[in-house]
Amino acid sequence: MSDDREYDLIVVGSGGGALLSAIRAHDLGLTVLVIEKSELYGGTTATSGGALWIPLNGQAPDDYESAYTYLKAAAGDTTTDGKVRAYLESAAPMIRYVNEKTSLRYKMSASYADYYPEMPCALDEGRAMEPEPFNAALLGEEFERLRPSHPGVTLMGIGMTIPESNTMATKAPGWLGVVLKIMARYYLDIPWRFRTKRDRRLCLGNALIGGLRHALLVRSMPLWLECSMESLVFENGRVQGVVARRKGEALTLRARRGVILAAGGFERNQAMREKYLPHPTHQEWAATPAGLNTGDTIRAAEAIGARLEHMDMSWGVPTVRHTGVPQGAQAVFSERGFGGSVCVNRQGRRFASEALSYDRFQLAMYAEHARSGGAIPAWWVFDTKYRKNCPFGPFLPATAMSDARVPKEWWGDTIFRDATLEGLARQIGVDPAGLADTVRRNNEYAQTGVDPEFGRGGSAYDRYWSLRSARPNPCLIAIDTAPYYAVKIQPGDTGTKGGPAITDDAQVIDTAGRPIPGLYCIGNNAAAPLGRAYAGAGGTIGPGMVFGFRAVEHLARSK
Repeated sequence: MSDDREYDLIVVGSGGGALLSAIRAHDLGLTVLVIEKSELYGGTTATSGGALWIPLNGQAPDDYESAYTYLKAAAGDTTTDGKVRAYLESAAPMIRYVNEKTSLRYKMSASYADYYPEMPCALDEGRAMEPEPFNAALLGEEFERLRPSHPGVTLMGIGMTIPESNTMATKAPGWLGVVLKIMARYYLDIPWRFRTKRDRRLCLGNALIGGLRHALLVRSMPLWLECSMESLVFENGRVQGVVARRKGEALTLRARRGVILAAGGFERNQAMREKYLPHPTHQEWAATPAGLNTGDTIRAAEAIGARLEHMDMSWGVPTVRHTGVPQGAQAVFSERGFGGSVCVNRQGRRFASEALSYDRFQLAMYAEHARSGGAIPAWWVFDTKYRKNCPFGPFLPATAMSDARVPKEWWGDTIFRDATLEGLARQIGVDPAGLADTVRRNNEYAQTGVDPEFGRGGSAYDRYWSLRSARPNPCLIAIDTAPYYAVKIQPGDTGTKGGPAITDDAQVIDTAGRPIPGLYCIGNNAAAPLGRAYAGAGGTIGPGMVFGFRAVEHLARSK
């Protein structure tokens, strides 16, 4: 069965960039339809930390030249000057629009540093922004269709903000009170507890998507779930809509002004990973929802002549594979800053600062594996002190998750334990002498507070996630209390960076270098407009929303 329906704009996907684009288009007087192939809305954004990297946001000690200098250094030759300037020109207007025209509110994330502290004009705080909590009750029945947060960004399923998470994880003054307040608020919300186990107080990525979904609801804008795009309607030299399938029914959906592709990357497509990404690569290492982000829209754009770029890049992060989350892998974002641990290769040697930004740490794993053949997997080694006080991936501190509560099937597969470092090394197939020497060096560095090999703990970024009461360097603590532990990590990702090449206004470019009329692409669906740069927290979602904002402004002016 076929059905012809017509709108000014069709948006494919329902993450942050997709929903923001749809709302902005509506407010500019366009008719909009949002389609999402899953039965839940929010995409990868809903499972994320929800931060946005927004320079010149009015809340930071920032200026144009400083932001430009830093972003150019971060991106290098992997993007154009035009895209850097486009981002800086539109980031602040986009966040003002969000704060003024939707129920969502963003504020500066205090003390959250840029990810590349050694680069010129990096800031110790100000450019990363976080969403304020959002009340799920405002969504009504639509709350049931919001994709849940990743377990790794909650307190045992309960929502928490970035500052709350940081206070608890780093054992900052008042941390226990924060835990008790979060738990009490959740359990005393008795009417909501009768309705669902999910928290009414939406935080992080759930707050971002909840606020944007509410903006669609108050505008009576349609969002169709279980509606997958199969191909683009390309007629008379321009994109005129999409061929979709909604709950098994074939549909031809017409778009008078254009189509915005915002459906994520290809990290869950093993064949595409093997074709484009560095090896070894496995979709099971990704920390994004299983079944999403399979590259369908990238292939559809390529089929009508789109040029693909950055297909060898990803938003890298080390991950831990386990059976406790639907994704099958959990990202290790913040825990790497905590002292009392080292990450080693098969030779038992460190190969990078453990506190390095997670995208560069993943690249370091690949570089070391190419050099030594022994960094995939790599091993995170720590002692009982660390196990007691610090989280790591799926493992909460032992005070909250004792060894007895760790699933039995994880022992000897994901996590290992031994009374001696030598015994631990033999269990995980690491050189015992190399591991012993690495731990000895770490313990010496803990006394001096200086890591002469990799500079761990030398920046505000490193120290943000650390037991800050430890002296002289909170990222360097002795590993000296048995039993000892090791966790297997892989070079995972939170998405891919490759897709259709785009202009400064997110128009898709064809193989001849010309814009394809009527087709726009943003977020992880597109070739990352800032190239290799992961400038700070929110460096993924921020560009998706900013270039979505620009795409709609351009589309609204077109005829």
